[in-house]
Amino acid sequence: MEAINRRRTLALAGGALLGTAGALAAGGRAGAATEWRRLVVVTANIGRDRLDRREQAIRDVRHAVTVDGELARPLVGWQEIGEGDDDGREPRWIDEHFGGAYRNLYTRDSTAHRVPMSIPKAYDVVERRVTRVHGGKAGVSPHRVITQALLQRADDPRLRFVFANTHYVAGAWNGEQDKHEVWRDDMWRLHFRKHREEVLAHWRSRGFPVIWTGDVNRNPMPLLLPGHEKRAFARGIDQIGWVPGTNGTQIRLSRTKTVPMHVDGHDARVAVLQVRRA
Repeated sequence: MEAINRRRTLALAGGALLGTAGALAAGGRAGAATEWRRLVVVTANIGRDRLDRREQAIRDVRHAVTVDGELARPLVGWQEIGEGDDDGREPRWIDEHFGGAYRNLYTRDSTAHRVPMSIPKAYDVVERRVTRVHGGKAGVSPHRVITQALLQRADDPRLRFVFANTHYVAGAWNGEQDKHEVWRDDMWRLHFRKHREEVLAHWRSRGFPVIWTGDVNRNPMPLLLPGHEKRAFARGIDQIGWVPGTNGTQIRLSRTKTVPMHVDGHDARVAVLQVRRA
């Protein structure tokens, strides 16, 4: 147990020492850096209001970014899929509009279907993982999880990173008070801790950087790893963040944009990142 705690502490601090798995992941980086590659990342909460606009919102996410007349294939973290409107249409629309060029993960998972992800086939899925946060409370908030996928470039398998997606407890930090407020605050803090320690620290202990998306229900949200984590947006509850690893994969921000979705007060937020192998 002492060794595990030490690895977790090193991962949280961004230390250079790694366990055996981290050392293996970090190996084989000799030579010149590869060229920067564009990686479009989108966080999209489809919402529970204006249900007639859901399909258009999903379509708009697919068309979020066009570069030189070519439609980019974004990496998407979804929230509120089937949350309060579980008619089965949203997973079908994601399959339809994202098509054969994508792997849509967790859309029909009994535990994780509210926070699925769409992965362009330029990336292979090496591992999948779901971290349970809490069981929810009837009439207040559904259960919450953090979905994760270890990805590698299909044409450069040594370029690897983790993509994670989540949705924090409903109604937290919204300025309103009710009899469940203490529970909401406790669950928000629990989620933050698990996000930091059981997701970011877990993957960083193996050498991998992590890109994450989510509806965090707090504005502004404190950094999970101050001094290491970067965010695409300084404010807002719909967030995109990333933390470095030690496996040689580098991440930097090129630009951001917002895509109106006209559902539930949420717009899709876009980070146009660049990745390379150093």
